[in-house]
Amino acid sequence: MAEGTFNVKRLPGAAFLAITCFVILYIPMGILVAYSFNAGKVIGNWEGFSLRWYAAALKNAAFMDAAVNSLILATTAAVLATIMATMAALATSRTAAFRGEGIVHVILNQPLMVPEIVLAIALLIIIGQIKQATGYTGLGFLIAAHTTFCIPFAYLPIRARLASMDLNLETAAADLYASRFYAFRRVTLPLLAPGIMAGFMLAFVVSLDDLVMTDFLKSPGQETLPTYLMGELRRNLTSEIYAISSLLLLISVLIVAGSWVATRKKD
Repeated sequence: MAEGTFNVKRLPGAAFLAITCFVILYIPMGILVAYSFNAGKVIGNWEGFSLRWYAAALKNAAFMDAAVNSLILATTAAVLATIMATMAALATSRTAAFRGEGIVHVILNQPLMVPEIVLAIALLIIIGQIKQATGYTGLGFLIAAHTTFCIPFAYLPIRARLASMDLNLETAAADLYASRFYAFRRVTLPLLAPGIMAGFMLAFVVSLDDLVMTDFLKSPGQETLPTYLMGELRRNLTSEIYAISSLLLLISVLIVAGSWVATRKKD
C-alpha cells in the first residue's frame, strides 16, 4: 500500500468496534435460529432438537396465506421497480448532462433519504382518500407503494453497472449501422443483465421484509409475513414464530447472496 494512503484497519480500536458490532447484530439472530429447533414449548428452555415448529408453521393456514401475499407483493413490486429503475438509469447515464439533473437524482433517491414512516403516512393520506372515493381496497395500493419505495434500491446497482460499462462497445455497434433498439438488445442489455438481476433481488428482499409501510397501508385480509409476525408477537410468542422468522431470514440471506454473486467482478 502506498505511503500515506488511508486505511481504516490502522485506526486504533477499529477492529474491536467492528467485532463488537457484528456480535451485537448476529448473536441474537443465531439464538433465534437455534431456538427454532427447540423441541419444548417454553421459550428459552432447551429441551432437545426438533423440527416440530417448522412442520407446525408449514401447516399454519394464516402463515401460508401471509407468505403467498408477500410473494405476490414482493415479486410484482420488484419487477415494476426494476423496469422503472432501468429506464431511469439509462436516462441519467446515456444522455448528455442537462439542467436539473441533480434534482432528478434527488427525486429518484428520495425514498432512501426520507424516513419510511413519513412516506407511509403521506401515502396513507392519499390512498385513504382514493379508497374512500372508489371503494377499491385491493392489493394494488400496496404494490404501488412498495414499487415506489423499492425504485432507488433497484436503481443503485443498475446505475453502477452502467457506469462501469465500456461505452466503446455501444459506439462500435452504432458504427456498424445497428439501430438504437438493436444495439440496446444485443449489446447494452446483456452487459447490463447482472445489474438488473441485482436490482431486482434487492428490491424483492426490501419489499418482502417491509413492515412499516405495509402495516400502515394494508386492508383487512392483506397480511404479509412481517405484519403477521408482528401480530403474533403481540398475542403470543412461541417457537413457531422463531421458525417462521428463521425461514424469512434464510430467504433474505439467499437473495442478498445472489445479488452479490450477480454483481461481483469476475477475473
